[in-house]
Amino acid sequence: MKITNNAINGHLIRQSPRVGCWTLRLVLALMLSISPLKIYANQQSINQDRPHADALREDLRDLISSARDAVFPSLVNIRVITSRFPNGQERKGQSVGSGTIISEDGLVLTNFHVVRNGRKFICTLADKSEVTAELVGEDPLTDLALLQLDLSELNKPDLSLPVARLGDSDALMVGDTVMSMGSPWALSRSVTLGIVSNTNRIFVNASNDAEGMRFNRDQRTGIYTRWIQHDSAISPGNSGGPLVNLLGEVIGVNTLGSTNMGFAIPSNMAREVATALAEHGHVPRSWFGWTLKHIRNSGFEQGVLVNSTIEKGPAANAGIQAGDILLVIDGEPVTVWFPEEKPPLLMKLSSYRIGSEIKLLYKRGDENLETTLTTGELQPDRGKEAYFREWGIVGIGITRKMSQDRRLDSMDGVLVQGARRGGPAQTAEPSVNKDDVINAVNGEKVATLDDLIRVYESTTGDESLSDQILFEFSRLGRSHVTLLRVRNDRTNRFPPEVAKAWIGVSVQPVLADLAQRLGSPRAVGFRITRVYPSTNADKSGLAEGDIILSLNGERLRPRGKQDSGMFHRQVRRLDIGDQAVVTVSRMNEEQEFEITLERTHLTPAEVDRDKNEDFGISVREVTFFDRDENRWPNDVGGVLVEKTTPVGWAQLGGIQFRDLILEIDGSIVSSLEEYRAAMKLATDSRSERVTFLILRGAETRFQHIEPDWTPQDQYASLADETNKTHLIKTGDKQ
Repeated sequence: MKITNNAINGHLIRQSPRVGCWTLRLVLALMLSISPLKIYANQQSINQDRPHADALREDLRDLISSARDAVFPSLVNIRVITSRFPNGQERKGQSVGSGTIISEDGLVLTNFHVVRNGRKFICTLADKSEVTAELVGEDPLTDLALLQLDLSELNKPDLSLPVARLGDSDALMVGDTVMSMGSPWALSRSVTLGIVSNTNRIFVNASNDAEGMRFNRDQRTGIYTRWIQHDSAISPGNSGGPLVNLLGEVIGVNTLGSTNMGFAIPSNMAREVATALAEHGHVPRSWFGWTLKHIRNSGFEQGVLVNSTIEKGPAANAGIQAGDILLVIDGEPVTVWFPEEKPPLLMKLSSYRIGSEIKLLYKRGDENLETTLTTGELQPDRGKEAYFREWGIVGIGITRKMSQDRRLDSMDGVLVQGARRGGPAQTAEPSVNKDDVINAVNGEKVATLDDLIRVYESTTGDESLSDQILFEFSRLGRSHVTLLRVRNDRTNRFPPEVAKAWIGVSVQPVLADLAQRLGSPRAVGFRITRVYPSTNADKSGLAEGDIILSLNGERLRPRGKQDSGMFHRQVRRLDIGDQAVVTVSRMNEEQEFEITLERTHLTPAEVDRDKNEDFGISVREVTFFDRDENRWPNDVGGVLVEKTTPVGWAQLGGIQFRDLILEIDGSIVSSLEEYRAAMKLATDSRSERVTFLILRGAETRFQHIEPDWTPQDQYASLADETNKTHLIKTGDKQ
């Protein structure tokens, strides 16, 4: 698919300069030296010119409104559910960016850093409808990405989408009026106005050489880009949104900046990248295996300097060495005098068909030499990664660039991106740490991330297998072996207290001052705040509001908050089944009640728990006190939600703290054991949707969870996926 739009003619809007303080002083001085008659005549002239000025302002306002209305309908707010793996553990989150619909079939152009680490993409369109999207492709080197809207989710699927026009960014001039559109700070769509201050902005390093930026140690971006610098305000959330001219055409993709300075990727570059992403899922590029540098201040008058070459790369294979000066590339003389001229040259070279034979004329010392270079394919900078939860590590596939940067012997193995603190890998002896390379597991060779995933799946969840995993890994050229001790017990049960005597009431201490205000100065003791139903206390006739004065004739006189537990401590000293006499003050009269002591009930701190890392949910058994506090029947079952992981599957599915789970996929959950069985069934079957029946307050609800299983489903068959779409990060050297 090729994305084409009409190009614009150069369009320049000149705005009057603001009047400075010195100008104002000059005008005032002149006015003081002019007669009132002349002042009146000048005022008449100004009044005559005012209709013309008003007309100009109205024309500008109309231009702005027209341009805004041409692009606003195609503006998209993008909410991204992300999954990252810092410090060897998975963390889910949310981010917000902007995008633009650029084709009638629902392609959305945005930034790579907006969709980076994305698991799910929810796009809000101009009519407020929400539509999910799939990632078509991403190009980290230019920080661009392409999403595909799921048109079947539209209220009117047959209705044509509004499409923005991509203009000609080469026609931009300094001073042109531009608008930035998007969703700053995750707010609703907005527009800001400014002018272009530079059409060829680059970023340079300490040696005054054009330099890209980095997303992390392995991935650079922006090496092909000459940015459009402007001062229309952009903020977090504007990323990926359009930069628009006064003809209503997108001439850039806003990527970084602040409220007074912004930088946009030119639309001509964005068009080429979007076309490639739509056709291939990645941007095919030729690789030269060299880095180039401008020749200003180098003593040379023409050509471009070869700053370095990569061992066994195309340039090195062709005989090119660091320090050579390239004079002619493929029959065309080349000179890169300024840093600003480097990005277009790199872009042009990368666009050659992979495997092209390119003739080079270069200078080495005083000699001019010729050679033919055969380009290779630009491989990804950074491999895909996966989280191996039971082992407590994050692994990443090793790319050519990663291998070269780390001086590894080969690309075989899986690099440890991080090890979870206290996890099996980190507590092994010796431990498995960040930047170690895993070569084998349980005797099976690991050459790729796919290999490690297959071994992981074969050793996880099978109780018949040993809980000791043999790892072979290399570190700084040394080979190591270690044992990972994996425990699959996800429960978290605190040992319950020994059963003791209990009277089924809750109480609060009544001190002397409170007794005085209650009108019973002598009623210092413990006021009953709750008589638990169906207990011996309830059957005995005790009532809320009674003030307990003594237990078995022993006076109870609390003196402060430190004595709030005195009553129950006294009860626990007795034996279960004994008869106890409780003396209370009721309506200023003392009464006695005889009660058979019961055994204590388990508290929430003592019951069994379960933490499911996949779904991001922690639950526990329901206690007697939970049923009482929530007014649930004594026979109610289920498990109580204690915590959901932020932006985890359970939370995204609408499960909340204190929800009572009653059923999972139609299976009744009356105990924690039944809950574990239902969750295991959903996990083993890799269900696309898991339905929870919950009780929340007085409402019974169905909540649907849509799992995104890892690592098996997301990362399986990486080689096939790479060949098909290449939806992975790409390298930086040419």
